[in-house]
Amino acid sequence: MTASTPAALLDPEAIKRLRELDPSGSNKLLERVVAAFSSSLDRLLPELDRAREGDALDLTIVRHVSHTLKSSSASLGAMVLSARCADIETQAREGRREGLPEQLDAMLNDIQQVRAALAALL
Repeated sequence: MTASTPAALLDPEAIKRLRELDPSGSNKLLERVVAAFSSSLDRLLPELDRAREGDALDLTIVRHVSHTLKSSSASLGAMVLSARCADIETQAREGRREGLPEQLDAMLNDIQQVRAALAALL
C-alpha cells in the first residue's frame, strides 16, 4: 500500500475511535469533525499564504498554523501530516528558515492528500 492511499493517510484506530463515539452515526460525529477540520483549513491556509508573501517568512504565523493543524490532523488520524506540522512548528519556533519553504510545500501536498482521503472516507 502506498502512502497516498486513504488507509495509509488516516490511522484506522483514530477513525474507529471517532466512530465509537457515535456508534449509530445518528449524530454524524465523523462528518462534523471532518467539516470542522475543513473549515479550519479554509481559515488557516490563507494565513499561511500571507506568511509566505515577500522575501521573509512570518515565522509567528507559520508556527501558529502548524501548531493548530498538528493537533487537528492528529485527531483525524492524519499522523503523517501531524508529524510534518510538528516539525514545521519546531523549526519556526527555533527561527530556522532553511528548508522551511520546501517543508511548507510538502505540508500543503499532505493536506491535499488528507482532504481526498477524508472525502473518500465519507
